[in-house]
Amino acid sequence: MNIALLTAAGKGTRMQSEIPKQFLHIRNKPVILYTMAAFQKHPQVDAIMVVSLDSWRDMIWSYARQYGIGKLKWIVEGGSTGQESIRNGLLALEKECSTEDIVIVHDGNRPMISNEVISDSLAVCRAHGSAVAAIPCIEAIYQSKDGEASNITLDRNELFRTQTPHSYPLGKLLWAHEQAKLRHIENTTATCTLMTELGETVYFSRGSEKNLKLTTREDVEIFQALLRKDMDDELL
Repeated sequence: MNIALLTAAGKGTRMQSEIPKQFLHIRNKPVILYTMAAFQKHPQVDAIMVVSLDSWRDMIWSYARQYGIGKLKWIVEGGSTGQESIRNGLLALEKECSTEDIVIVHDGNRPMISNEVISDSLAVCRAHGSAVAAIPCIEAIYQSKDGEASNITLDRNELFRTQTPHSYPLGKLLWAHEQAKLRHIENTTATCTLMTELGETVYFSRGSEKNLKLTTREDVEIFQALLRKDMDDELL
């Protein structure tokens, strides 16, 4: 079974909005609904879990009923960090799923994920045991300690920007979070960074520049523009 675990427990402080970014309404729909819909329509995804703020649990169920997100099976309360939220979701899945099931961990506020990105994540995970969506860096990259100046440039040909999804067998993810607890590894920025701290190799799957994470108001503006383009394309 392939399970999408969508993280939606952030409070959106960088967006400077009272409403968490994953619940902002864009074209009369919340961001999290666009993300759920992408996994709902993918033929290889069997079930969806959302790890969310507890106060939004009923609203997510309501969205799912209203828009036919029938694959939504679980909503789990998140933790104080992203790492803790993912762990909460995995422990809930452990009670009902096989350790061989693939878990596709994805940011709930990355609503433009495509079928191709999901498919490649699953294919690479099956082939290598892990898959982390990534795209090559195309800009000149500098290293700076003060954020004001630098004379150190890095070879962009060797650098990749990671995104989500991160796909792993459930058993591997449970192992990683248990190891994190034993080794006092806390608040890693993503599943891939946790795996790297544990000495694991991560394998890259296909990413996309459109697979943006809505973190700032500028990101929302880009998302709105992409939605308008998609709607215009459908009319052609």
